[in-house]
This record gives sequence, structure tokens and C-alpha cells, in this order.
Amino acid sequence: MQKLAKLPLFMDLHGRRVLVAGNGGPAAWKAELLAASGADVVVLADAPGEEMQSLLHSGAADGQVLHQPRCWQDDDFAGMALAVIEAQDDAEAERFRMAAHRHGVLACAIDRPMQSDVQFGSIVNRSPIVIGISTDGAAPVLGQAIRRRIEMLLPPALADWAAAAKTLRSRLKAMLPDADARRAYWRRWAKLAFAAPAAEAKARSLALAHEYQATGCASGGSVTLVGAGPGDAELLTIKAMRALQSADVILFDDLVSQDVLELARREAKRMLVGKRGRRASCKQDDINDLMLRLANQGKHVVRLKSGDPMIFGRAGEEIERLRAAGIPVRVVPGITAALAAAASLGVSLTHRQAAHSVRFVTGHARDGSMPAGLDWRGMADPDCTLMLYMGGGTAPAIAARLIAEGASPDLPVSAMAAISRPDEARWHGCLRDLLEGCPLNAGENTAGAPLLIGIGQVFRQAAAQSRDLAISA
Repeated sequence: MQKLAKLPLFMDLHGRRVLVAGNGGPAAWKAELLAASGADVVVLADAPGEEMQSLLHSGAADGQVLHQPRCWQDDDFAGMALAVIEAQDDAEAERFRMAAHRHGVLACAIDRPMQSDVQFGSIVNRSPIVIGISTDGAAPVLGQAIRRRIEMLLPPALADWAAAAKTLRSRLKAMLPDADARRAYWRRWAKLAFAAPAAEAKARSLALAHEYQATGCASGGSVTLVGAGPGDAELLTIKAMRALQSADVILFDDLVSQDVLELARREAKRMLVGKRGRRASCKQDDINDLMLRLANQGKHVVRLKSGDPMIFGRAGEEIERLRAAGIPVRVVPGITAALAAAASLGVSLTHRQAAHSVRFVTGHARDGSMPAGLDWRGMADPDCTLMLYMGGGTAPAIAARLIAEGASPDLPVSAMAAISRPDEARWHGCLRDLLEGCPLNAGENTAGAPLLIGIGQVFRQAAAQSRDLAISA
């Protein structure tokens, strides 16, 4: 084992007494934390500040907070499990520490590691799961940043799942006397804890145990449809990251960025099932069959789609097939291309001075031609913002039809590809320019990515800003 700067210990303080000396916010925070751990906290504060007064008034989540309005004395340490001080200087902190040692008590001086036997780290609380983070006093801000990252990955529901496990553990030994079966159960249970909501913790934990007891294994898998967003991994939702971290198998589209895939659980099997127009692609029925087969093997399958799975993502067909087969399916939404484009351009799609509605329209049918049955009159409404997905090949025909329905040939247009990625490409023009085809078509933009075309008055400012940047350059 390599050198360890500090030994992480977890201390049971229920029913034990702890001394906290100090008037300010840091002392109040430590007193509240210690009481939440079940301790009976004796607070010595001769002039308690606002935070301390608030704690003394409201009490703690557990344990007790007992106030004595005076400074600490040498004989206060008798019978204490721990002693904490918000010291005025190093000299007072050292006197406090020596007094504690005379009574065999460990001491902590807040923010004074050289005068402390123990230190408080950053805490992630999913009780009964508790995670402590220490930087040995070198960089507390880094510890807080690490805590935020862990908080993002651990769903609050873990607390309920851990509590359910605590009540089930002794019962499980009787249900599954074989140790290997119990280990298999807990491995499966842990994956379920990351994927299922808190309300299901007790029932699902017990149902899984009964399944193992009856068959020796658990066959019930599940599928989660996850929106990967436009490509920038930082645009993923927290729930999407948690799904990726709990997946057994990830079926991903070829538009999903590598940065997003890097956030997935390392042990998860990754399978490309991309569908692209005019390219060799997986058939939808084959993808549906694959999801069913993997779920029936007890796998947690994440179907990772670019953008939002419910916007032109064939999610409806997949959900219907899975539900018909009795496979649990959930959906985690993502940022669809139209909203990512609006954010990238700094454009409100429903700016009240330029639009009263927005429409998301697919630019081509299954055979690649212009879609039939569209509400062309509504799409040509000058107060409507039109977001055209995958419209590079049909842009001339769509522009001609919109103009024929009354849309102004001068209506501003913004086209984008590889939205939010380092090779994002943009083009600004007007509706009549599309009659000759969009210059930023899928064969010419740097990513070879599908094209998103925005049409409407809201894009006038984006075009002007683009011209200003070009002139200044």
C-alpha cells in the first residue's frame, strides 16, 4: 500500500458527548454536523453569533445541542469523545489540544491542521452511505469540488436503497444460504439501486431476493432511453450521467460524441447501432430485437441517442415494442439540437417581438424526399420560428414551397452542423438563398453531420452579429 496522508475513519457518536468551543459560524457548523451524527454536543459559547444562535434555537437532526454561556475550562474535557474549537489563534488552539490530551481526548482546531489530531473533510451524505473527502488540509476548495462531482453522480435515492439493504441483510441469509448466490444478488442489487427510484427500494429489493430464491438468478432487465444532447458532454443531465454509470450495455448512435461515451461505466459493453440517411445503417427492427434480447438476459440497457430521444429519435416505436414485451423502460431527456443551436447563437426561438410559436419539423421522409402532409401554411407564418431537422438535401424544395405559401424570400435563415462541438459550423442567409441549396450541407461542413436549419425573424440578429464579426476580422 502506498503512503496515506490521513487515515479515514467513521466514528459512531450516538449517545456520546462531544465538546465544541466557539461563537462563530464554523463552530456552529461543526456542532450541527456532530449532533446530526447522533452526538450530545456541549457548546461552550460566551457570545454566540447569529449562526450559533440559530442552531441553539432550532436544534439538530439527531442528538442534542446543550449550550453553556461561558469559555472552555480544563475540566470540561472529562468524558468527551471528541473536542472541537474555533480558536482565535494558534496559541489558544494548542492550549485546547493539550488540555484535551490530559483527559485522553482527541482535539480538532477548525482550519488549524497543525494543532489538530483529527480533521473534518468534505462530506457526501446519502446516509446510511457517507463519503468523506480529505486533502490533508492542502486544498479544501479542491475537496469541495470533488464533493460536487460525487454528489452529481450519486442519486439521492441511494439513501433509501441502502436503508432497505440494512433491513434485508439478516433476512437474506435465510432466503439465500449460498454465499455465491448472495454475492450475485448484491451485485445485481447495486446496479438496480443506481437505476430505480427511491420509492421502489424496499419492494424491488425483496422482489429481487425472491427471484434469486426461486430461480437462482435474476432475469429481469430494463432499458433506459437517454438523450446524449448535441455533443458537448457538459450539456448532459445529471440523470443521464447516472444512467451511463449504471449501464451493463450501451447501444449508441454514431452521432453521439466520444466525450459523452467517456462518461459511461468502464465495464459497460458499447455497441454502435447508428442510423444515418443514405448510409449503411442498422434497421430499427434489429435494434428493437437487440434491446429485447439483452434486457431478457437481465442487462440494464442504455439506448443512447443524440439530442433528445423523444424528438425525431424513433423513441416511440422502441417504447411500444419494449412495453409490449413487458420490459421496464424509462426515458431520460436530453437537449435537442434546436435548443442547443439557439443557445449557441444567443437567440430566443420565441422572442416576443419576433415570434409567437416555434415548430420542430423533420426535413425528409424515410425515402429522403420532402415529407408529405406538412402544414405549409402554418410553417410559412411570419410570426413562427421554424426549426428544420435534417433538411440539407430538401432545403431547396422546402424554401420554394414556403415562398409559394407566402413566406418572404428575405426571411432570415441560420444553418448549423456539429452544434456545441469544437468543429461547429454555421451559415447565415435568407430564405431565397436556400433555393440554390444550403452552402452548409452535410457534404461540406467539417463534421459531415446532419444539418439543422432555423428559419424566422428571430435569426435576423444572429446574421447581423455574424456579419459584424466578419468585418472586424
